[in-house]
Amino acid sequence: MLETIAVILLVLWLLGLVSSYTMGGFVHILLVIAVVVILIRLIQGRRL
Repeated sequence: MLETIAVILLVLWLLGLVSSYTMGGFVHILLVIAVVVILIRLIQGRRL
């Protein structure tokens, strides 16, 4: 029973490491896109 829980926690921890890197990069890309869109709207003179 404890071995099963330990294996499940280990797998979830490894998935967290992998997803934090990939999702972290994805979130940064989305933030950059949002900043670019806001800058374009400000340059064009539209309200946010």
